[in-house]
Amino acid sequence: MRCFLLLTVLLARGICFVPLVRSSPNALLATTESDASIEHHLEICDNSKLESMRRSIDNFDAAIVHLLAERFKVTKAVGEYKAAVGLTASDPSREARQVARLKQLAQESGLDPDFSEKFLRFIVDEVINHHQRIAERARIRQQNEEKEA
Repeated sequence: MRCFLLLTVLLARGICFVPLVRSSPNALLATTESDASIEHHLEICDNSKLESMRRSIDNFDAAIVHLLAERFKVTKAVGEYKAAVGLTASDPSREARQVARLKQLAQESGLDPDFSEKFLRFIVDEVINHHQRIAERARIRQQNEEKEA
């Protein structure tokens, strides 16, 4: 169901997917084929098939960028809220829960859980940096308002 909803959103944005080598529902989430098997597929593919697979990869990359942009819109709002109510930029317990949740999702999807943790950590670190900048701007704005009063 999650795949269907994700594809519906992406198709609504004009992002289409070229069929992959595997045709199972999980092919959209991850491939569990060995590297040797993938290399075998590439060896027997002609250039048009290779280009087709590369277009699929390009479309997935575009989808990832669009999803990250949407995610960062929400995290910006979270950062503004945190700054307004005086919360810290990071929330280690939330981050730990997110890591555990995404590692489980990765495992279920055939993706390396350690990779998913590194990927999430990269994103969370960037979000924290954004939240710190938002908090600093709010602090400066408040100081300026106090000076004017």
